[in-house]
Amino acid sequence: MKLRFGANLARCRAAAGISQEELSFRASIHRTQISLLERGERVPRVDTALRLAGSLGVHLEELTAGLEWRPGYEVVVHGAWEVIERDGHLAKNPVASPGDAPSLATTGDSQ
Repeated sequence: MKLRFGANLARCRAAAGISQEELSFRASIHRTQISLLERGERVPRVDTALRLAGSLGVHLEELTAGLEWRPGYEVVVHGAWEVIERDGHLAKNPVASPGDAPSLATTGDSQ
């Protein structure tokens, strides 16, 4: 996530034709912070990301393009609905009876 944001920031800054120093001045952020963000060593706070986007003249979506978060678990309510896998296909194993309590299923992706 940090690397993707950094790459997006560097791309948008290059497209704007400004230096890290100029961006830091426009966004009121220290130049070393811009460098850390572009190298993927930091994740910005929401207000920082908004200041960067505004200073670059882009929508916040440009800086967050390609970022995705998925929980490390899913709540499964047995018997209430069909279980659909992330890829859109029906699950191979049918769910238990409607009276079963919800359970937590780990996906193995904790990021």
